[in-house]
Amino acid sequence: MRDFTLSIYIKLLKTMQDAGYTAQTFQDFLQNPLPKAVILRHDVDRTPKNALAFAQAESKMGLQASYYFRIVPVTFKPDIIKEIAALGHEIGYHYEDMDLCRGEIQCAHKSFTENLARLRELVSVNTICMHGSPLSKWDNKVLWKYFNYHDLSIVGEPYFDVDYHKVFYLSDTGRKWNNIGASIRDKVDTGFDINVDSSFHMIDLFKEGMLPDQIMINSHPHRWHNGYLRWFGEFTQQGIKNIVKRHIIRING
Repeated sequence: MRDFTLSIYIKLLKTMQDAGYTAQTFQDFLQNPLPKAVILRHDVDRTPKNALAFAQAESKMGLQASYYFRIVPVTFKPDIIKEIAALGHEIGYHYEDMDLCRGEIQCAHKSFTENLARLRELVSVNTICMHGSPLSKWDNKVLWKYFNYHDLSIVGEPYFDVDYHKVFYLSDTGRKWNNIGASIRDKVDTGFDINVDSSFHMIDLFKEGMLPDQIMINSHPHRWHNGYLRWFGEFTQQGIKNIVKRHIIRING
């Protein structure tokens, strides 16, 4: 059976619910963390229609999630963003301004402020999340060494405002769960040592009660396809990207 399909994602959510977990948006978790909760986070890097399909499926199950949109044309689709927000989901800014400004700090801050304002013209935005820009030499998080996002009425950023020794972090970066070998920036300092081989394995871990009480699941909707053609295309493309990223990791030590 194929992993990374919308059908498998829905099965994962149902299993999570059956195991007694409550889904929370990132903002909700920051303001009122439940003792047994899963933060559903989606980084919308491309293919926003996939994000809408995820949002609709979650809404039908009574779940709310956080969707972080890049500002670039391939993902910044106002109608889709507003439709996802209307379903009750949180919208955040998936920022990459250091990369867009080629590392120039003042330019990046100006770009961030303007892009955040553009998104806020559509919906309420109270949290942000870095885009990894894996093939870029600029780390978008570096912006916050010089500025404070709280000054812009931002309540949180997942890479700064979560204690990952208490919250178990799971990411599908590299089209595998916690694929450190193909993840350049989407990784956290964690006290957990739990191997998750696949979405099927994660489902089993939920069923067996083998996962921590608080979890953040970061999934990228463009990686999940029910149709064979798009699924295989993503499978092939991601495999090539992983080879490139492993090479970059080796070069950087």
